Amino acid sequence: MLTQERYKTILDILSERDAATVTELADALGISESTIRRDLIALDREGRLRKVYGGATAINRTEGTMEDEVKVRDKLMAHEKDLIGEYAATLINNDDFIYIDSGTTTSRLIDHIGVSKAIFVTNGVIHAQKLLSKGLNAYMICGRIRPVTASVIGSEGISYLKRFNFTKAFIGTNGIDLTSGFTTPDSDEAMLKTKVIEKSFAVFVLADHTKFRRVYPVTFAELKKCCIITDKLPYGSFSDKTIIREVIS
Repeated sequence: MLTQERYKTILDILSERDAATVTELADALGISESTIRRDLIALDREGRLRKVYGGATAINRTEGTMEDEVKVRDKLMAHEKDLIGEYAATLINNDDFIYIDSGTTTSRLIDHIGVSKAIFVTNGVIHAQKLLSKGLNAYMICGRIRPVTASVIGSEGISYLKRFNFTKAFIGTNGIDLTSGFTTPDSDEAMLKTKVIEKSFAVFVLADHTKFRRVYPVTFAELKKCCIITDKLPYGSFSDKTIIREVIS
């Protein structure tokens, strides 16, 4: 195994577990403990981990409080989002009553919905326009529009959702973490997502691989509450916490 490959594997392990011993890392990589110690010293000097007695700890998880506007996020991981959306569309049946959350990945789902007798509910302004243009049977919840995500949020929307029982929900997320679960920067959006999950039989979180090991201020669900559809399986024990479906191009 090349040096940079070892470094990446070590950092991936620490991202998942926050800490590991020299012995654990040596066993995981199948190399000697002396090599691991040298790697830890080098990575510590680069500021990529913290070397401690007998092992190492992660510096921190990737955390955030802000999010880019829709037009910016829509261009990021565009191909991966399209693959995820295309797969998610195959899960829709004519007898479904479906909720589609706001977000750039869930928006790609709508692009791949063909002729369908399913009923759709959304809080996304752009999503509602797309559903309408396709001639699909769609409803939009009421509430305050949040400009940065072009989504409807607030107590009115939550009250509106109480009457429904969705067969499937497709949810967006900003972060996925083993400890913090599914997270987002805005508390109002988080409350709406939580209510949707509560009112849905099956819930699918659509997220490209860059969302893993990211943490935002507000948790809206534990990992076990939702199935994840992604373009690339993350390293570590995420699959022990929930079902993950990997979309392969």
